[in-house]
Amino acid sequence: MRGIVMNALTKDLKKCVKIAEKEAAGGRFLPKLHLMPPVGWLNDPNGLCQFNGVYHAFFQYSPFDACGGVKMWGHYTSSDMIFWKYEGVSLYPDQPFDCHGVYSGSALIDDGKMYLYYTGNVKLEDESYDYVNSGREANTVLVVSEDGKTFGCKKELMRNSDYPEGLTCHVRDPKVWKEDGTYYMIQGARTKDDTGKAIIFESKDKIHWTYKNSITSAQPFGYMWECPDYMEVDGVHLLSVSVQGLEGGIWDERNVYQSGYFTVSGDIFGAYELSEYHLWDYGFDYYAPQSFQAEDGRTIQLGWMGMPDCDEYTNLTIEDGWQHCFTFPREIHAKDGRIVQKPIRELDQYKIFVQEGTDEFFYRDAGVFDLKIEHIQEQFNVKLSKELTLAYENGQFCMRFSDQDKTSVSAGRGCRKVSVPQLDNVEILADVSCVEVFINDGAYVFSTRYYPQENMIEVSAPGADIQLYQIEACR
Repeated sequence: MRGIVMNALTKDLKKCVKIAEKEAAGGRFLPKLHLMPPVGWLNDPNGLCQFNGVYHAFFQYSPFDACGGVKMWGHYTSSDMIFWKYEGVSLYPDQPFDCHGVYSGSALIDDGKMYLYYTGNVKLEDESYDYVNSGREANTVLVVSEDGKTFGCKKELMRNSDYPEGLTCHVRDPKVWKEDGTYYMIQGARTKDDTGKAIIFESKDKIHWTYKNSITSAQPFGYMWECPDYMEVDGVHLLSVSVQGLEGGIWDERNVYQSGYFTVSGDIFGAYELSEYHLWDYGFDYYAPQSFQAEDGRTIQLGWMGMPDCDEYTNLTIEDGWQHCFTFPREIHAKDGRIVQKPIRELDQYKIFVQEGTDEFFYRDAGVFDLKIEHIQEQFNVKLSKELTLAYENGQFCMRFSDQDKTSVSAGRGCRKVSVPQLDNVEILADVSCVEVFINDGAYVFSTRYYPQENMIEVSAPGADIQLYQIEACR
């Protein structure tokens, strides 16, 4: 592939990123297993794929400010999704159609090449703009790579005028796949009457796209559907969307924005029905997940272990010059009529057995660990670092911090819970400042960041079998 000629803005951005990355992310809360930014800010996973045996994870990256800023795509690669190599920034906001951010998108592997589709964000300046119906451009852009390392020239494929009528300026996050010789693209959208939906386009050549169908719930459900993802898991079709604007009832006790899925029956390109909405994760820190199909057929998902527009809590790593990480990669399966999630199987070879027990369990200085609790009877209580409690009470599983001060272990986090008819087993994957809890073989999941002053595990679960494994450090 011929070298790509860089414009002056690209050259300056590359220099600025190198300067910023000399001040590498630091501090005592650096995770060992979870992908994090080299410095600054990370949010959505983008362009997840396996290409010629190599896993690629691009990410929304603002290296100049740990509280966010102009977005570009950072890039990690791996042979096993455990050990990752930082490859630098692959896409800069350096064109008129993406000058305010290389926003989220996906990867399509086809014809021996990697096709990256993303939203180019442009925010115009005028006091009259409300940035919902005016003042914002959401442009669909394509970049092609033949080797997964070098990236060709950007091509603008669609702009707001190419999207269906009745939509605001908020159309973004293309996910592209191929089915029966035709290419499909799904994007998230907000209508002018403030209802979230997804829109589908089709193409024969991956470049020219025409509108195909709109996907909506039976009743209005939030005002914006972000990061849509359509997948088939063990014969079940899923539409994953991150929803903004859910209020009242149970939503007032959950996160400011939600990430979940509908099961889809019928034809998503024609007549279809959506199930009720199921959350992917019931914890504090989870948003904008994206899936991809590995070369061995598994559906793998990563999410942003963070939450946008949340004043309720914060992250203590900001003072160390960085913020946020990804969830650990999860395998998605259908089991007994439910969608379940579990840590990728590659992790097993890095587990070292430490200790086991029954009924009661205590361990100090656990570090990075996987704790499995099986054959749970009725009572269940786990306390991590004296501050984070996981409990099963009156048919509800609860993740609760004892101190909600923003300088504490919780950094302001309080309580999240969900009804669980019967608790059978729990797996806890903890990584310095990250905790992911998998309940009943992953039928329910809770994720959170936390900032322990000491590492301690206390378990009370009469009749249960408890096993602790240490994870070999990967960073």
